[in-house]
Amino acid sequence: MLNHKNICWFSRITVMCTSVYMSISLCTATLSGEPLETAAAETVGMSGEKLRLVTPALQQLVDQQRLAGTTAVILRRGKIVYFKSFGFRDVAQNLPMENNTILRFYSMTKPITSVAAMMLVEQGKMQLSDDIAKYAPQFKLLEVFNGLNNDEITTTKLKRSVTIRDLMRHTSGFTYGFLGNTAIDKQYNAHDVLSRQNTLSGSMDILGTIPLLYQPGARFNYSVSTDVLGYIVERVSGVDLATFFDKHIFHPLGMVDTAFHVAPQSQNRFASVYSGKLFGGITLNEAAGDSPFLQQPKLYSGGSGLVSTALDYARFCQMLLNLGAFNGTRLLKSKTVAEMTKNQLPPEAFPMGIIVPRPGIGFGLGFSVVVKSIDPNLPRRIGEYGWSGMASTHFWVSPQDDLAVVVLSQLVPYTPQLEMTIRPLIYEAIDTGARK
Repeated sequence: MLNHKNICWFSRITVMCTSVYMSISLCTATLSGEPLETAAAETVGMSGEKLRLVTPALQQLVDQQRLAGTTAVILRRGKIVYFKSFGFRDVAQNLPMENNTILRFYSMTKPITSVAAMMLVEQGKMQLSDDIAKYAPQFKLLEVFNGLNNDEITTTKLKRSVTIRDLMRHTSGFTYGFLGNTAIDKQYNAHDVLSRQNTLSGSMDILGTIPLLYQPGARFNYSVSTDVLGYIVERVSGVDLATFFDKHIFHPLGMVDTAFHVAPQSQNRFASVYSGKLFGGITLNEAAGDSPFLQQPKLYSGGSGLVSTALDYARFCQMLLNLGAFNGTRLLKSKTVAEMTKNQLPPEAFPMGIIVPRPGIGFGLGFSVVVKSIDPNLPRRIGEYGWSGMASTHFWVSPQDDLAVVVLSQLVPYTPQLEMTIRPLIYEAIDTGARK
């Protein structure tokens, strides 16, 4: 069963190992407000023939038992051009993966928390340059790890304070526990700092007693920073994270299935999680009926706490692609989205990386950002941004192509196989369409 400790193990092992077509007859997706309309690929500058290749490619992953099931939705120029599901949400019960299957999104929660924080920045309630201790006094006495002396942790003073900007671009100096084996990582693991049995405030109390691993701003280090950011959103707004998300993001966007737990009436749509084997094949990791996500948590994790659906998250992506607006409602100013989706890492912290560097990839305020396309076999557009989740969920947005892609599974350890499979096919469909 998934818990925080084996989540950590899955994520570490994975990073080390990895170093529809839509017919016009498809029903339009309607939730609240205006629908996300569907369109034939050719009407939005894509090759339908090339786009159709996504279907056998995803089906092959299921047939080869490289995952149990997957859902992919592709938006181009504001229209759904592909929305299809394959395989199973529960293999033993023969329950198919469907377009409205509810999944664990884990770290794809982070961009949503980042949007919430920028809403408060726009309102003048906090600034990116603010010391986090202004809103979270637990961090007033933070120090930085300076090595070991007879197996005892030694510390040094901060050269500068940790800022809101540091949290959003992962240059805070916090860590996660599972991505390294330092004395500080061991402290995180020993305290199980993000246990669902704790409160968010209680987790911050613990974090305030553990030294930072690095000086603020010194390097990119993927961490609990977005959970700290979520706590600050609560402190500044005066409401818990679930309430803030519902009122200011989910309801305006029509994200009706996105929450910190699966509602009782929707639990029959919730997927199980599977583990991938080293040489192929899958095994059950966590049955849907055994998941802690069936219960409302004590801790609202801004870094990894949400469940959602492909269509819900596609709406969120389209809002970003629209530079902050969707269905006549503006969540953020266009200049705010532009700021969030450009590289924010200083030269000494670039490129981003988890265990190993990712050449050409920077980090904005909540998203990885493509600064330079390095690998010719895995096309990336300059300015493209996105992120992934531990159960092999992915999204990316390419402003220059007016494109958003959400492709999902429930497979641990994390693997980029879905993204790597469909990314070249999607861009080939766009490039071929442009030549016609």
